Amino acid sequence: MPGERPRAPRGTFDVLPPESERRERLRALCAEVLAGAGYRYVETPVIEHTELFVRGVGEATDIVRKEMFTFADKGGRSLTLRPENTAGICRAYVEHGMHKWPQPVRLWYWGPFFRHEAPQAGRYRQFTQVGAEALGSDDPALDAELILLLREILERAGARHLRLRLASLGSPATRAVYAEELRQYLKQREQLLAPEVRERIDKNPLRAFDSDHPSTRAVMAQAPRLLDRLDADDREHFACVRALLDAVGVEYEVDPTLVRGLDYYTRTVFEFESQALGAQRGVGGGGRYDRLIEELGGPPTAACGWAAGVERILLAAGDQPASESHVDVLVATVDAARAARALTLARELRSLGLRVELGDSRRALRRQLRHADRLGARAAVIVGDDLQLKRLADGSQVAIGGAAEVVEILRTQDPSQVGQEAS
Repeated sequence: MPGERPRAPRGTFDVLPPESERRERLRALCAEVLAGAGYRYVETPVIEHTELFVRGVGEATDIVRKEMFTFADKGGRSLTLRPENTAGICRAYVEHGMHKWPQPVRLWYWGPFFRHEAPQAGRYRQFTQVGAEALGSDDPALDAELILLLREILERAGARHLRLRLASLGSPATRAVYAEELRQYLKQREQLLAPEVRERIDKNPLRAFDSDHPSTRAVMAQAPRLLDRLDADDREHFACVRALLDAVGVEYEVDPTLVRGLDYYTRTVFEFESQALGAQRGVGGGGRYDRLIEELGGPPTAACGWAAGVERILLAAGDQPASESHVDVLVATVDAARAARALTLARELRSLGLRVELGDSRRALRRQLRHADRLGARAAVIVGDDLQLKRLADGSQVAIGGAAEVVEILRTQDPSQVGQEAS
């Protein structure tokens, strides 16, 4: 409205320090864990052709039916802000002929995603996800590896009260037969179901397991289970995944009601929850999608992956101790005439591995030093007729000859706080 102060759109938010620093640490952790397992970073466009999600995610899913931000470009083509990334990764795999690369192709990503849903704690209309995908192998060890990698990230990030739910959706053929059995079961009890469940009995009956409606939940408690109808190959695959998790001591709960919300899943599906999040407990999850690449025009390709919400991870981790100062040294000047020398010194200190902020040469020296205190800097270098290093912890001051001496003094004071390049 004219005259009103601008605000971020509903369901979006600004990421400001120090929260931005928590996110940076989480991203670095994800990069460390995933790169260490052979996963290489990839980026896909934030916008994709709408048809990709209709074909890949599923026309009957809530994402496609209700949650996508879709618009026409100037040429009349329908585009969509990506609501998830597995379809985009598979599109890239097909488009760039990744089936010719050594298999499996291990990829990971981090970036913004968009869904038009009711904003709530940890769930927004623009949100950030981290994900990992392994394309080109049906080895159950790959399923187990991906589960272990996500668990490591969540645990090292400090997510509390974690619970792993595990199930198998079998093959599309098995699921189609089961879906018809479940459909008939639901139609016989239709009057007891929530309106939204009744609406999608024909197109997506398995989503009835996700309903919070009390009467629907009572009906689903007695419903037939897909896990009981897996064929021999799918039972063996699931048993192998479980045996591998058992062998490395991963605790999990087999949950036959776990169906996930996307049509492309086959065989293994899993989800990590955090009891710290209340009713909406999901932190991240995924599973196999062995038919998706073929459905998008590529060769038959088994694949597995997961995605986790960055905001959900940080919320599950709760309040964290304040991070150390983002500045080691502030370079202050006695007057504006020394600004060029201060700028040169700051660059030299940064090249030696220190985090350095340049003081405002137009301000009085005492105000620059007060600003250094507020930043939590360890020291200030005062540029005047000579160079003086002032330790902010005790106020002591000493003349120095140059940047290398600053590093030496700070290393002697506390070696752990000096950048790796400096050491």
